[in-house]
Parts: sequence; structure tokens; C-alpha cells
Amino acid sequence: MEVTDKTRADIKGGTLIQYGDCPLKLLEIAQVPKNHVPDFTSIKKFKVFNTNNLWVNLKCLRELLNSPNSLNGLDIISNPKTEKGQRMIQIETAAGAAIGCFKFPQAINVPRRRFLPVKSTSDLFVLQSDLFTMEKGAFKMSPQRPFPNPPMVKLGSYFKDVAEYMKRLGGKTNIIDLDQLTISGDVFIGRGVVLKGTVIIVSQEGCRIDIPDGSILEDKVVTGSLRILDH
Repeated sequence: MEVTDKTRADIKGGTLIQYGDCPLKLLEIAQVPKNHVPDFTSIKKFKVFNTNNLWVNLKCLRELLNSPNSLNGLDIISNPKTEKGQRMIQIETAAGAAIGCFKFPQAINVPRRRFLPVKSTSDLFVLQSDLFTMEKGAFKMSPQRPFPNPPMVKLGSYFKDVAEYMKRLGGKTNIIDLDQLTISGDVFIGRGVVLKGTVIIVSQEGCRIDIPDGSILEDKVVTGSLRILDH
């Protein structure tokens, strides 16, 4: 299993645990009691997380599949979800949990560049910025980035839907020097906007914030209502 160093953007990622003579075991946040979630999400206690890149010896896999009840003992995860206002329970089994079924499981700590997930529009925002370019089918981080890890981006509920997200972005954003971005509320970002350091944009209920084309925000907090219109 490929694992990589955990950042504050990865606190929900599954990790590997081992106790006593038991084999390696994958632990997902949905399996953690609520009172121990702060321990699980700590980047000091659990320093790596599963990237979902798995390497399997096919001969061993064949032997495993030919053994009776070989994969029947995988943990069933009950994951509460809310979709379009409807509460539900998603029943799942993590593919990485099979690591505990093999005789000689190993974890390999790989560079962060091996893990670029797009599980939300926040992840999509980072990859669509000027921070990454596509070279020979792989994303490459800009050498101008002063830090090895991408920034932590949290986009609010207005950006959750992809179509709405695309409508609220005027184009590629410059985030090479960005550490952290938080956007909440009714916000639109113009073309050629530069974000540096820590930027927080919060539109209050009933208000709208438009970040004009070419704006440069460095270590700024923008709140309330802001609209600049052509005339």
C-alpha cells in the first residue's frame, strides 16, 4: 500500500495500524468512535494515510481467492451520509482493507506528488489553478512553489455542485504562494486573481462578494458584501 505524509487537508484519510502480533490493518475514520476522532485526525499521532494506490502480487492473490472464506472477513463500514437533504447509511468495504489478508503486507511511503485526489470541488480548484500543469499524462507542481505540498482549500456549499462551481470562477487562479483558502457564502472570483498566504472570504447571509478581475489578495479577510460592476 502506498501511503504518504498526512497534512491538515488529509485528516479523514484512512491509515494503517498494528497492535500485538496482528497483521497490518486499514483503519477508516468511519470505524473510529466519536470520542477518538481527534486522535485519528491528529497529524502527530497518525503521520501517514492511505493514497489508495495498491500493488498486489497476482500469484498471491490467486492463492488467496482459491482459499475458502479468504476475503469474507473484511470489515464492513457503516458510513452515514446526507444527500440532497436525505439521510442515509452507505455500507461499504474498503479495498485497502484486504492488506490484512496477505502474509507479507508492506506500506511504502511515497512522495506527495503520487497523490492528487479530486474528491470535491476544493480539490478541483487546486488542480485547475496555475499551480499544476499536465506533462505526459501526469500533473506536475510548479517549481515556483516554495512549499512541497499544495495549499489547503475549503470551498463552501455554494461551490459544491460542479456546474455552480464553474459558474463562480472567472478562470485560472494564481495560488502558487497560497497557504490556505476558505470561502463561505455567495462568492464569485474573477479572472487572473492572485491569492497569497492565508485568504478568507466570507459572504454573509443575503450578501454577495465579487472578487474583481486581476485582484491580489495576500493574508486578507474579506467579509460582508462587495460588488464592482462595469458601467
